[in-house]
Amino acid sequence: MIISRNPQGVHKPLAPYNHQIEASGDIRWLTLSGQLGMDLEGNVPQNSLEQLKLALSNIHINLQEAEMDVENLTKLVFYIVGEMDAGQRRKIISEFLDDHLPCTTMIFVSGLAGPQFKIEIDAWACKENT
Repeated sequence: MIISRNPQGVHKPLAPYNHQIEASGDIRWLTLSGQLGMDLEGNVPQNSLEQLKLALSNIHINLQEAEMDVENLTKLVFYIVGEMDAGQRRKIISEFLDDHLPCTTMIFVSGLAGPQFKIEIDAWACKENT
């Protein structure tokens, strides 16, 4: 069983996410390595928002490979280098998640695996065995 909660004793979420997701019972867990804004051919757009879209697309492809979808995501951690328009970032992430609200963390860092990378996203997902 997968249960999402926002405890009354903790502030309301500051963006579209839940404070916690509990999984119990017969669950399959999926943990992804950090997904970058790079396409299949190794191209990395200079624009950080385009990199965000690609990184989210790569997460979706990974989920599909495991027979999961966005609603199975339990946690996303965003590592961001430099400036990224907050309104546009929220819009892109909200469109990707649709109405699903996983737990999220956003961290601004000085660098990633290479200077061309502006975003990396860790993701965790789970799905009940049927």
